[in-house]
Amino acid sequence: MKEFDKLIQIIEKLREPEKGCPWDLKQTHESLIPNFIEELYETIEAIEKGDFKHLSEELGDLMLHIIMQVQIAKEENKFSMEDVLKKINDKLIRRHPHVFGEGEARDAEGVKKNWERIKFEEKKHSRTSAIDGIPRTMPALIVAQRMQEKAASVGFDWPDVQPAIHKLKEEAEEFEEAFRNKNIEEMQNELGDMLFSIVNISRKLGFDTESALKRTIKKFETRFRKIEEYYRRNKKNMLDANLEQLDEIWEIAKKSE
Repeated sequence: MKEFDKLIQIIEKLREPEKGCPWDLKQTHESLIPNFIEELYETIEAIEKGDFKHLSEELGDLMLHIIMQVQIAKEENKFSMEDVLKKINDKLIRRHPHVFGEGEARDAEGVKKNWERIKFEEKKHSRTSAIDGIPRTMPALIVAQRMQEKAASVGFDWPDVQPAIHKLKEEAEEFEEAFRNKNIEEMQNELGDMLFSIVNISRKLGFDTESALKRTIKKFETRFRKIEEYYRRNKKNMLDANLEQLDEIWEIAKKSE
């Protein structure tokens, strides 16, 4: 806690009128948003790479932003760090009745459902739906997964993954039909349904869809760069190759992994 208190003191000094840092003094809740988002994505990247040295640094950057936001609010008499910590402490105790009370939860899925039910009960006066409260600024895959999780918390969910797989096949058939009919609008609709079904399968299996897609993107990037490297190394123009030739190098790159 000594270092935490020191960080608070440093930020207070940076924000001290006339004596602080001009840049820090100029900041508002809103002006910090772009940098806050950037730091969050850098933290996620460090986690995905398993780079714990970098992760410890990025978590510090995130902490800086949180304390800066609290400091600005404190200066405007809106709330203090004590208010922030008290709210999260109370929330964690309230939403973990299986640990701090008489509630029960057999597994992680049960805990998640309890959390969503308690959260909905707490916010029922300000929210009209169980799927309210999802920031639409998040990536669509994350929004889809959170929406499905919230719906599942009130019982709107299949008991296992098999119906979800069947639903994906059904959506794929409907997409093919729209494609055959050259119906652009229906193709877009069915493609969206397919993606939503894939998210559902991922969720039912306990996977994070966004992370799964990122792994595939990384895999594609690695293999594609190997194709480019092959043509550079052999002093050939990649644009002169046909798809069959490119795919042959792709398979070689795939086998080398």
